[in-house]
Amino acid sequence: MVPSLGDLRAIRRWTCYHRCVIITVVRFPLTKAMDHEQARSAFGQTAATYLDVPGLILKAYIRSDDGMSVGGVYWWADRESAEAKYNDGWLAGVTEKYGAAPIIEWFDTPVVVDPIQQMIRVTPPTR
Repeated sequence: MVPSLGDLRAIRRWTCYHRCVIITVVRFPLTKAMDHEQARSAFGQTAATYLDVPGLILKAYIRSDDGMSVGGVYWWADRESAEAKYNDGWLAGVTEKYGAAPIIEWFDTPVVVDPIQQMIRVTPPTR
């Protein structure tokens, strides 16, 4: 059953107030393009460190078509977990690695459509 627009609005108000999925898009503008293989190598060096980050549901590394911007898209169970990860130590490390401070965009995600599982999510999945 697909929820009505009114139901979705009520769900969004309750869910985002109590426990809203958070998406962050973290980008690093580069001064020199990074090709696909360089990006895979750089991302592979840190990928395993994200396997047990509290509150992180999913991370996808990203690279722009021209290779002048890299970063990640993170799906968090809550904002507090994301804020805990993006601490001063993390900021210093990634700034040194990529030669630029990250640009972090924050999004709440009141409804997620999951075609693989054939479901509509209004709360974060659990591990």
